[in-house]
Amino acid sequence: MDTPREASAGNSLLLPAVTIFLSAFLLFQVQPMVGKLVVPWFGGSAGVWTTCLLFFQALLLLGYLYAHLVVRHLSHARQVRLHGALLVAALLTLPLRLHPWFRPSGGTEPLGRLLGLLLVTIGLPYLALSTTGPLVQAWVARRGQVPYRLFALSNLASMLALFSYPVFVEPFLPMRSQSWLWSAGFVAFAALVFFVALKSAPEARDDSTVSEVGEAPGFAMKLLWIAFAAVPSVLLMAVTTHLSTNVAPIPFLWVLPLGLYLLSFILCFDSTRWYRRGFFLTLLPFLLVVMSLSLRPNFRYAEYPVSALSTAAQWLGSVRGQVALFSLGLFVACMVAHGELSRRRPHPRFLTGFYLRLSLGGALGGLFVAWLAPRIFTTYLELPLGLAAAGAMAALALAWDPGQTRRWRSALGMGSVALFLGIHSFGLDRDADRIVVARSRNFYGTLAVYDNPERGWRVLAHGTITHGGQFLDPAKADRPSTYYSEDSGVGLALTSLQEGPRKLGVVGLGAGSLAAYGRPGDQLRFYEINALVEPFARRHFTYLDHGKATTEVVLGDARLSLEAETPQGYDLLAIDAFSSDSIPVHLLTREAFGLYFRHLNPDGVLAVHVSNRYLALQPVVRAAVNTFHKQARVVDTDSDQEEGAYGSTWVLISRDEAFFSRPAFQNNEDVKHLPGAVLPWRDDFSNLFRALK
Repeated sequence: MDTPREASAGNSLLLPAVTIFLSAFLLFQVQPMVGKLVVPWFGGSAGVWTTCLLFFQALLLLGYLYAHLVVRHLSHARQVRLHGALLVAALLTLPLRLHPWFRPSGGTEPLGRLLGLLLVTIGLPYLALSTTGPLVQAWVARRGQVPYRLFALSNLASMLALFSYPVFVEPFLPMRSQSWLWSAGFVAFAALVFFVALKSAPEARDDSTVSEVGEAPGFAMKLLWIAFAAVPSVLLMAVTTHLSTNVAPIPFLWVLPLGLYLLSFILCFDSTRWYRRGFFLTLLPFLLVVMSLSLRPNFRYAEYPVSALSTAAQWLGSVRGQVALFSLGLFVACMVAHGELSRRRPHPRFLTGFYLRLSLGGALGGLFVAWLAPRIFTTYLELPLGLAAAGAMAALALAWDPGQTRRWRSALGMGSVALFLGIHSFGLDRDADRIVVARSRNFYGTLAVYDNPERGWRVLAHGTITHGGQFLDPAKADRPSTYYSEDSGVGLALTSLQEGPRKLGVVGLGAGSLAAYGRPGDQLRFYEINALVEPFARRHFTYLDHGKATTEVVLGDARLSLEAETPQGYDLLAIDAFSSDSIPVHLLTREAFGLYFRHLNPDGVLAVHVSNRYLALQPVVRAAVNTFHKQARVVDTDSDQEEGAYGSTWVLISRDEAFFSRPAFQNNEDVKHLPGAVLPWRDDFSNLFRALK
């Protein structure tokens, strides 16, 4: 039974706990919300989400710095006045909305515009929320209570917000309602902060009256805090990119790594019983080595001396195996990092400085992955280097072990693992089955050109997604291939158009395969968001140069480009802008389809590529067909390796039912009526959860 003193302490923590819980919940609820809000302008690439994470980490750092300086240099009354002014300023920026000043244009890298838009849209509210956790905990610590479990509580709220958004918010509320609901939550949060400040005032004391218990952390320890926070931040972002780009573009997969990252914070700062040091430090090097080896291109199908190893490699190299392996590895690495941080946490008197350095480490890790890595690497090298850094972190934790004899033998062993991982990182590009012809990287990801000498075949790839291929044999080089073969939906539509010069539009350039259909007098315009793609298509493929049509490439987001143009009167407009990491939702909404139909001539055809292993997109297209009273057919074809054809699913839409009576569509088993199920998407409301297969 609790004593009166314990009960009183528990009651006194209730209001701060509720305030911190709500602030953390709002912090992480707004992240996917804002990420979705900016997609219509910046697309859905992994770079957009990574940039958002970098922005949020940077503001979190600024918020923790604010709390640290305020607690150290201002009296409680001045803290309340300053924080109240910040909250009022934040309230004046609500509700959340996009500002046209930062609307991207052309093919320039959008990093600066995206960061500017995020700053204007959510900057002040997010800053106010990020300061609350350390500030309120500092007020609690001044009353002589230990506040670190409130840190675990805030991470629990963050994880609940993260998982609740795609399940309970996104499927039911349009963006406008989400914005107003979140803004109402922020108002409630501001009121709670006001009451916590009032209740804390009578018990607040000057620093001179606070007990001097606890040794001040030294400079080396502060650097250690930063390093141990940076490593899991790098791994979080690198593993997320790897799983969503190189393994499988499964919707919501990005939630899993972030959830595991937060779970490790919750466990390590809730109680010491969760971080079993010997167990996690023993398991970590094994997982790091297996993860690094699995990044080799031939890992899954290499010959191993023992059949059990071959079986294990085949499973670990599969989609499920990769998701399981890297999720477990990330969780163990985060448990080690955050467990060691928890073991080294200072006396509550130094709480804000501790949190400040944790956020600095997280921001530095995010800056490395989101900004530096795309500029210095042509592959996703940050992941294998992050694995090596995790090994070095564990070695340092063993070598510098407060309160225990230094375990140099274990530290040297872990350091050897880290050295092996670092060296191994630079040999991951070797693949006996294919030759890397070219590779480059920018904000939108990594592009690579691969040759298969045995097949005489070349492909352009973005992550796991092929964006076009071509035979190296000149006799076959002009043959349209991959998803654009003559029996594909777009191939049937192009060969069924009227004789004479045609005007064609294509959203998504790839290798330029559709230029193979061009005839003398045709005009072909490609819309491409990634400035790297056109040089690759012209330098390593011949479709654009050998095509008979007059071609041009418009750089920038296709929807923004089309909105800026006068009606083009296209005879055919093909929508094929799916990247390897996410579905471009803003290209499949009712408003987007209205834009496409505005650019078609009255008898024009809209061809939408809906091939996807994880999402059923045909109901989304059916909703647009019904809304605009059009006719539609589905063309679903299988792969034919000899012809270089990949299996694909296209939906063809036209005003004229007679178009589908033309010879190419008659007695063709691949052509079917579009099913009647509908899933309407709008700019302010789309439900990926319901679209899952």
